[in-house]
Amino acid sequence: MLLPVNPKHPEPRKIRQAIDVLKKGGVIAYPTGTVFGFGADLFNKKAVEKVYRIKNASPDKPFSFLCSDLSDIARYARVGDSAYRLMRRLVPGPYTFILEATKEVPRLCMSKRKSVGIRVPDHPVARAILEALGGPIISTSARRNDDDSDWNANDPEEIAARFKQVDLVLDTGLGGVVPSTILAFGEGGGVEVLREGAGPIDDLF
Repeated sequence: MLLPVNPKHPEPRKIRQAIDVLKKGGVIAYPTGTVFGFGADLFNKKAVEKVYRIKNASPDKPFSFLCSDLSDIARYARVGDSAYRLMRRLVPGPYTFILEATKEVPRLCMSKRKSVGIRVPDHPVARAILEALGGPIISTSARRNDDDSDWNANDPEEIAARFKQVDLVLDTGLGGVVPSTILAFGEGGGVEVLREGAGPIDDLF
């Protein structure tokens, strides 16, 4: 189902529709502030497994997820002082942070090294969903891992046409084409750029 949503001022009624889908174990496609993503309730194992099937992704490669704010991140990851100072400057925004996971994170969404990727989005629709749901949602790009065909994966109409298994596609217009920048924090407090994406890195060091 394709649902038009105002990208700057999302209608509460339509956000509630998305929340209803998530709470019932459904999967949505939604704007993350960078590329369009597939989303599910982080704590619904069957819903997360459905995202893996839709994306044709290997379960040994955990998805990152979105949190509503920096204090929420601290529930799901161990944030050192230096990491906190940097993250406070960068959130909300197009940065995914690789951090040591806490016991709050489901095992399916945790790497073998017990790390996790977390982001605080700056898109009004994504933020409205997170606030209304009251918990994190999965964040992975809205295309199959084995799909190298040339199509616009940031066009919600094309996403809805290609992925019938997705329960709800939020149509906020064309999304971005550049994914988030991925930053990993070391034990000594240093930061490493694992992927340079939408977020600038010039002033990180």
